[in-house]
Amino acid sequence: MIRRIKQADVDQIEGMLKKISAFNEQEVEIAMELINITAFNPDQKDYHIFVHEDEGKVIGYHCTGKRPLTDAVYDLYWIVADPSSGKKGIGKSLIEHAENFVKENKGRWLLAETSSKESYADTRNFYLRNNYSIISEINDFYSMGDNLLVLGKYFNNKNN
Repeated sequence: MIRRIKQADVDQIEGMLKKISAFNEQEVEIAMELINITAFNPDQKDYHIFVHEDEGKVIGYHCTGKRPLTDAVYDLYWIVADPSSGKKGIGKSLIEHAENFVKENKGRWLLAETSSKESYADTRNFYLRNNYSIISEINDFYSMGDNLLVLGKYFNNKNN
């Protein structure tokens, strides 16, 4: 079941994030900042977090929001599946949910930013398998040799 985040989910999500070896401490802190903003300020409109729950346990989530100064471009800030839950298609169901959220809100782009580091190869491949294209790359963005990759998927509003 995919549903909006609740305050009670925060600790489970933090535990899940800390299990993911690709995330460093700073990345977990940034993710938790957005989680706390969303869970404890339900009236805010910048971030939309949905959790994938299975038998009462949060096993994944996505955080999506409209990009400031655009009329219909959304960012997929985070999409995470619990590594201990196995390959159950959690990521696939979450990205489909994020895409449907964007389409329901008349969005035309869903953008995701990631690193070029080898430790993010699975992330890049996940997006490519789900029909995202690399639309931009900025060399040495995060650090020397660590490029920013922007992947995106375009939605034709006429068919939404």
